[in-house]
Amino acid sequence: MLSFTLLVLAIAPAVIRALDNGLGQTPPMGWNSWNHYTCDINETVILSNAKAMEEAGLLELGYNYIVMDDCWSKRERDPETGEIVPDPEKFPHGIESMIEEIHNMGFKFGMYSSAGKYTCAGYPGSLDHEEIDAKKFADWKIDYLKYDNCFNQGRSGTPLISYKRYEAMSEALNKTGRPIFYALCQWGEDQVWNWASTVANSWRITGDIYDSFNRYDIRCPCETYDCPSLQGYHCSIMNIVNKAAPLVQKTGPNSGWSDMDMLEIGNGGMTYDEYITHFTMWAVLKSPIFLGNDVSNMTPDHLELVSNPDVIAVHQDVSAPANRMWKKPFGDGYVHLFSGSLSNGDWVVAVINEANVPLVEMSILFSDIFIDNRDNTKFVWNIKDLWTKETTTAARHLTADVAPHGTQVWRLQKATHNSYNYYWVGHNPN
Repeated sequence: MLSFTLLVLAIAPAVIRALDNGLGQTPPMGWNSWNHYTCDINETVILSNAKAMEEAGLLELGYNYIVMDDCWSKRERDPETGEIVPDPEKFPHGIESMIEEIHNMGFKFGMYSSAGKYTCAGYPGSLDHEEIDAKKFADWKIDYLKYDNCFNQGRSGTPLISYKRYEAMSEALNKTGRPIFYALCQWGEDQVWNWASTVANSWRITGDIYDSFNRYDIRCPCETYDCPSLQGYHCSIMNIVNKAAPLVQKTGPNSGWSDMDMLEIGNGGMTYDEYITHFTMWAVLKSPIFLGNDVSNMTPDHLELVSNPDVIAVHQDVSAPANRMWKKPFGDGYVHLFSGSLSNGDWVVAVINEANVPLVEMSILFSDIFIDNRDNTKFVWNIKDLWTKETTTAARHLTADVAPHGTQVWRLQKATHNSYNYYWVGHNPN
């Protein structure tokens, strides 16, 4: 005889939430039109960047989403059907034809809408039109929806109010039967990290990114994740990293992903070392990684940067993000230590030098790296620098040499001998 619990499970209807849509075990990767093109998009822009991605080998590296952001539709819905209508001047062959061409290249396709009356650029939003829009998106065979927060008619201000507004689209997408990655662009308002995992695959935790390493801008007034004022925009890389660091406990393969916004690499506002920090920390903290530049005009250095297979492997590992172990004053800034375990027992360790002076030969103690895994301090580790590709072996500590505004990141693998006492005999761990 079935127990009462098993009986209930046997007769209860299956309820599929957005989190259970089979997507998002690792953070998504791809390209998004907004950072470089804003509203200057059309069929040619979208397809040319998809082709450039394919030709550059980025699809093979995991960049498999092509996401068309705001400004793709006409200003008004169809008066008879109530549907959002694509702009025929921007898409003369139709949205469906463009999506089919992108699918034929091997990519997945992403759309944009807003959980408001209008999108952020003033086009029709999906608030109170969730089912009709979700059905149309599914008919077009989209694979990803970026869902913004503009013009929400005051339906925010508490976690429950925001939750209900985003839940409506989650249920509408699930009702279509098509697996669609659901990405909330909610800006970190109303403690989104506490509730979004029940309805979505990823959720934005900050205001919009700006192509700057650490420039303060009053338009991004919050310096911490729990700031009660508006999140704004023009948020620097370090502003976003500092907000994301405490929230890694809310994300992971079985929860979903904190979204730190699209990449700025290739848009010209930062140095190469600053872009190294940008890419490394988005990977180590497991943010979705979406290029936000004109891929067809990408420099070889920037293409090589975003193509780093070792850093991508960390990002795509089925594991939780790294944790910030400490943040210490250094020069005119700070040094940050991040550490996290990977699914095969390896570890990733990253050191950010936020200062304007080089960080030279700083000892990073294993007792700090393995705060929650003290036994690991006893082992000898093979160390690989994921940018220089240099390898070494270390016990008790490793040594960081980091350029101003740069980041050094290593992958640690246990050596065959299992104790630093073995290593200490005949070896100098300096």
